Amino acid sequence: MLLRNYVKNLLTNQNEIFQFWIENKEVEDIFKTYVLNRDDFVSSHASSLLEFYIQTINDESKVKKYKLINTLFEYFKKNKIKEFELYTIIKSFKNAILNYFEVNELNTYELQKEINEIFEVEFASLLKLYSQNEDKLENQLKHFYNLVNQYIIMSSTDLIGNITQVTDAFCEASGYSREELIGQPHSIVRHPDMKDTLFQELWSKIQTGESWQGEIKNLKKDGSSYWVDAKILPTFNEDNVVVGYDAVRQDITAQKVLEEQQQMLTQQSKSAAMGEMISMIAHQWRQPLQTISILVQKLPLTRMLGDDISDELLEQVLDDVNIQIDYMTNTIEDFRDFFKPNKEKNEIDINELVLKAVDFLSYMLNLDSIHVNIQKTKDRKIAVHVNEIIQVLINIIKNARDVMIDNELGNREINIITYVTDEYAVIEIEDNAGGIPPEIIGKVFDPYFSTKLNKNGTGLGLYMSKTIIEQHSLGKLTVSNSTLGAVFKIELPL
Repeated sequence: MLLRNYVKNLLTNQNEIFQFWIENKEVEDIFKTYVLNRDDFVSSHASSLLEFYIQTINDESKVKKYKLINTLFEYFKKNKIKEFELYTIIKSFKNAILNYFEVNELNTYELQKEINEIFEVEFASLLKLYSQNEDKLENQLKHFYNLVNQYIIMSSTDLIGNITQVTDAFCEASGYSREELIGQPHSIVRHPDMKDTLFQELWSKIQTGESWQGEIKNLKKDGSSYWVDAKILPTFNEDNVVVGYDAVRQDITAQKVLEEQQQMLTQQSKSAAMGEMISMIAHQWRQPLQTISILVQKLPLTRMLGDDISDELLEQVLDDVNIQIDYMTNTIEDFRDFFKPNKEKNEIDINELVLKAVDFLSYMLNLDSIHVNIQKTKDRKIAVHVNEIIQVLINIIKNARDVMIDNELGNREINIITYVTDEYAVIEIEDNAGGIPPEIIGKVFDPYFSTKLNKNGTGLGLYMSKTIIEQHSLGKLTVSNSTLGAVFKIELPL
């Protein structure tokens, strides 16, 4: 579970999360209605729900989790909080965590999916626990049922997969009425794109009493499709015998659309990177091609001057030409290696990453009279997808070069600083091109947004760089302006 990587982060910054939670308008109204002291709640009770979710993330036992949450529930019961109000409070807490990740630029599709899944799966259990041993009014019970019925995509089946119960949310998602679904095999919503092997694996697991979880593409009554993240659990009787199956689903159609867009952007970015590679090879080849041209012209020039072309001269020219051709061949190999994706992370010193990227662009930088100042930290190795990080560094440095050329800057400098904090190895890249205009600095990481004056930019370089750093490497990539120019800051977790 990706969220496990952020447990320490959540605990360290719990006050920020609580602030988002308590300042929610609906939660504020509940606190005012029951005259609850906000400060007392935060200091004495708020951490119980956070610890409950963290124990869920860490897959702690239910006994341990529910023992913890009981303290919070006793506080709510003492103050006569109703089920639907508890629903509002818990949902607001989930949104507070999402807000925290969003504000701190940690939010990803995978994190959203896991946070929402915990809410969907645990919500019904929490409300059931809250209502135990309490005499509740009929309308409150109805309200609880309506909440689940309206918002949770759930279904129950018998042992052979025939539908016995569905919620309104399931009917809305599938397009079928309850009457059309009850008694039908669950395959009524199966999409033909789904492979038999997935359902064979599903059945083999739940028939042994285990739960199954996965993403499923479903078919609506009107023929359109929708995606769900489903969790299917066996239902046991008093004798611990499986008598049916319950399924809880979360609609992830929107996320799937985003995934498809992401894949398209990635493919377009690869094409753009290939164009960049060809452009850089052309730069690197310029000098050896000129040398080869001069060497080849040496032969007819010698004959024109009336001299014989000796075997020694011919051999010397061929040797020199071969040296240049070897250099050109090695250039292609170097570029191919750098643009080849790493499947596994490798340990490398942070300073070596910078030196490799700068060395890679050295010919272009020298040709354009760009001086690179590197201020290195002490040696510190980190585990990263090396080629991906080098691609990011190349992209940022090359962007700085392009801006300097576009602005016809005389004195061109790039300053690169590396240092280490408690949590991150940091690389800062600063140019002296004057900075990014305030009205667009917030857009530079957007897909298809380009500032290049020649209009040849794809607008995918910085977008993919941010994707590589923040999603592939779980780090941070940000930009700001200094007194000299733009500063791109890369933070890679230790």
